[in-house]
Amino acid sequence: MLVQMELSRILIHERKAEQLIELREADPNLDAPRAFPIVIGIVEAAAIGRRLEGMELPRPMTHDLLASTITGLGATLEAITITDLVDGAFIAQLSIARPDGHLVHIDARPSDAIALGVATNVPIFADESVIEQACVMTPPEDEGFDESARH
Repeated sequence: MLVQMELSRILIHERKAEQLIELREADPNLDAPRAFPIVIGIVEAAAIGRRLEGMELPRPMTHDLLASTITGLGATLEAITITDLVDGAFIAQLSIARPDGHLVHIDARPSDAIALGVATNVPIFADESVIEQACVMTPPEDEGFDESARH
């Protein structure tokens, strides 16, 4: 079963290359939505942060290029899905509807998928099994991370 998620925050550690994003269940009727962190790179964190702040760059970034390519081919990005958690690594996929209506799934790093999803404002989902496994991990609240964005 797929559960709709939302990007709830970005946690930045200025002295590390790895950054964190947190996904949280999007259902507004939940008293205690489940959430889990995903480690991403500084470049992807910056791209997501710029999008959330509405910052426009003079030239397209990689995620903009991919979004333009999908659109230029007549396809539509339908969803981002976190499909699995293998040995601590999240697996994601892009669901793209081709012009003929056929839905294709493309393997992607979660950080790239979420950056693209933020850029194109498409829904993010996670498989229930991923949420169950990931919520066992304790999200870092302190230890040098600054909360840079809350969505």
